[in-house]
This record gives sequence, structure tokens and C-alpha cells, in this order.
Amino acid sequence: MNMWVDADACPSVIKEVMYRAAVRCQITTTFVANHALRLPASPYLLFLQVSSGFDVADNEIVARAQAGDLIITADIPLAAEVIEKGCVALNPRGELYTLENIRSRLNIRDFMDTLRSSGINTGGPPALNQRDRQQFANELDRWLAKQKRS
Repeated sequence: MNMWVDADACPSVIKEVMYRAAVRCQITTTFVANHALRLPASPYLLFLQVSSGFDVADNEIVARAQAGDLIITADIPLAAEVIEKGCVALNPRGELYTLENIRSRLNIRDFMDTLRSSGINTGGPPALNQRDRQQFANELDRWLAKQKRS
């Protein structure tokens, strides 16, 4: 079991949580991005730089992730793909994507994309706050505890 981080858009505070969790639990965690990323020195923290381009990092994660792996991403289409492979997907706000909720998340995402394409300003998500960070850490800890029991 491994953890994969869609690191291009992952907030720094969430990366910090991931660094500590990976080292503490000794779980290989790979940060995938199309730009250089500095990681703390640890055999459990890996960086995979991919070329720039639409969905290049996402496609690499999908290709390498295996059933049971945890994927950290805010990208709903990526979450849908890895869930189909039997992975677990968690967004940086601590929302766990599941087979039960991913279709509705995709529908909302597509609807919002249609609105933006037609010129309607939908705004963006609110800034990540302390509650979001805590919810993420809690969900991550639940997943890690489940892996330890297995």
C-alpha cells in the first residue's frame, strides 16, 4: 500500500501533514507534479516530476496506483478513475470520495464547468481553513489506522 499526492495543486499545509504521516507510519508516499518540489529527506517520501501538460500528472497517478492505495487530490475526475481501480481518494479538505458520492461530485463539477464556460462567474472554493486541515488530518489518520489493523 502506498500514498500518492497530486502535488501540483495540493496546499502546502496538506503536504506538511502528508510528510509527517508518511514518515511516522513508514508508508511510501509519492508526490507527483509537473514542477520541481522539495521534500524533506526521508526514504518514505518520493517525488515524481512529469512533463507539463493537461492531466499528465493525473494520468501518471492512475497508471501507477494500485488497489488499496490512498490518493490525495482535489481533482474529481482523477478521484473517479482511481476509485474505479479500487483506490481510496481523499481531497485536501478531508472529504473522502467514494463509489457512493463520486458520480454526484462529477455531475456538480460538470455543471459548474458549463456555467463558467457560458460566462457566469461561479467564484472558486473558499480558502483552506483550520477546520479543513483538521478534517483532512482526521480522515488520513482513520485510513492509516485501518491500514495498520489490516
